[in-house]
Amino acid sequence: MSLYFKYMSILLKSQLQYRASFWLLTFGQFFIPFSVFAGLYFMFERFGHLRGWSFFQVALCFAIIGMAYSLSECFSRGFDAFSTLVAGGDFDRLLVRPRSTALQVLGSRFEFSRVGRLIQSGIVLVWALDNLPITWSFAKVITLILMIGCGVFIFTGIFILTATLCFWTIQGLELANILTDGGREMAQYPLNIYQKWVTVFFTFIIPFGCVSYLPLLYILDKVHGNKILYMLMPLAGVLFLLPSLLVWQIGVRHYRSTGS
Repeated sequence: MSLYFKYMSILLKSQLQYRASFWLLTFGQFFIPFSVFAGLYFMFERFGHLRGWSFFQVALCFAIIGMAYSLSECFSRGFDAFSTLVAGGDFDRLLVRPRSTALQVLGSRFEFSRVGRLIQSGIVLVWALDNLPITWSFAKVITLILMIGCGVFIFTGIFILTATLCFWTIQGLELANILTDGGREMAQYPLNIYQKWVTVFFTFIIPFGCVSYLPLLYILDKVHGNKILYMLMPLAGVLFLLPSLLVWQIGVRHYRSTGS
């Protein structure tokens, strides 16, 4: 982990060499999601409720997924930009170093300007929690933390799977954006508003529902069954990340060197 933090320190210093550009990007990342959130606000202003969900309940879901995606974009951007390493032959250099290729790719790029989007999601989170009559307990606090943290694992896993495709396709496929940007947009709303096949796919295949919809039911006291199960649902994000790393190792073994 010391190597990972060393990568982080170096890239942070390099990005801060152009402070004006860095802060403008950060402010831009802060304000861009407001257009999406404004659409959410005006929709509820017009219709009041969405299949039994109030504005602040959906805003809480929106904020949790927004924070998870922002953190993943910040710290896992190396996999999202991995195609440039393969196309330029630079991945060869990573293979001869005595460190994990996954760790090296993970530390090859950080987007610290994404902290602007993280702050925006954090503001929405605090606003939603302040307006919801939630009876807090230690278990619910842990559940909320797990929802955000394990959401990061899911998005990171998708970035890893997308990067793995580059071993066969050289360039990343735009089709993968269905799972990153598309998955984020869907998971920002409770999954029961969609058709059943969508809910099943984004719960059992790509487990966004396990870090947003299902544990949110527990936090909002909308379940009466096994509450511990709903509390632990976000751990599906860890179960999704581990196979993603395994697929990555398979892709590395099939990599054909450029000979550089």
